[in-house]
Amino acid sequence: MDANPPRQLLDSGFGDDTGAVAAEVTDALASYAADPAAGYAALLAALQEARLLVPVVAVLGEIEHDEAGLARDKSSDMAAVLLTGADGRLALLAFTGAEAMRRWDPQARPVPVPTRQAAQAALQDAAAALLVDVAGPTTVVVEGEDLAGLAAGWTLARVGERTAWIGPGPE
Repeated sequence: MDANPPRQLLDSGFGDDTGAVAAEVTDALASYAADPAAGYAALLAALQEARLLVPVVAVLGEIEHDEAGLARDKSSDMAAVLLTGADGRLALLAFTGAEAMRRWDPQARPVPVPTRQAAQAALQDAAAALLVDVAGPTTVVVEGEDLAGLAAGWTLARVGERTAWIGPGPE
């Protein structure tokens, strides 16, 4: 028997992901780009069922110096990316596909997650928004009750001309 069995990683559910944008998301992005006010709710509805790519980048950690003061050892960590807006608020970056992420940073590593998980991560990191496709062609900012609704896994419903987040009923 092997004393050190191979490590098994949990399947994220996106093992066969090619990095392409889902057709529903592509259509919703096009509608949103044409008319943001009219297309926003449809885009949120498409995103709530979609996979997003959260970029992870290397961040320099500790640097050890030798007796002569020269850098000897460096360490680095991998971290998701938070962007600080002009107003000082934080936003977690996410992308609808690999091409949009490469436009932003070709060195970033994509981590595929359900949109709900990306929204939860944004809130856990005290971000005010989820910033989707920051390098375009269509950039979307999800914040406030929409960010909270996505993070909670609630359903976006249309009632007449209005939309609202519907949570689970009482148990």
